[in-house]
Amino acid sequence: MVGKRLRIDEELELVASRHGGILRAEDVVEFARNPETELHKHFEWDDSKAAHEYRLWQARQVIRVYATIIPNENVGEVRAYVSLYPDRTQPGGGYRPLAVVLSDDQLREQLLRQALKEADTWRHKYQQLERLAPIFKALEQVKRDLGTEQAQAMTA
Repeated sequence: MVGKRLRIDEELELVASRHGGILRAEDVVEFARNPETELHKHFEWDDSKAAHEYRLWQARQVIRVYATIIPNENVGEVRAYVSLYPDRTQPGGGYRPLAVVLSDDQLREQLLRQALKEADTWRHKYQQLERLAPIFKALEQVKRDLGTEQAQAMTA
């Protein structure tokens, strides 16, 4: 690349424009092979390290998808294991049995906060879809109710 280096978002736009406006992971990796790109430094190019990281990702998928599913008469099936944010910061991460998380006040609170944060992320991704407005409104009500409950607990 000659001249001014592009920002990552500009490189992604360039990749998409070269492929009919579609941004595909395979095309991004191919573009990023060039060490002169900004994208290059966001990939692991040592194949043995990359292979290990990919196997860890695969293991997480196996745990997420195939770990025991618990039947629940209220909501159908639920996963037997959950990954809490604090556990993800530890080397290797980890998954806790859902039953343990739900029976511990602090862990259950962490899971609730995590669920609300993930719901906010989902809301931001789809906020332009007006048909989802009732779901967004309900989410905000849950957050308000939770704030009220915490305020009452602090004054009790």
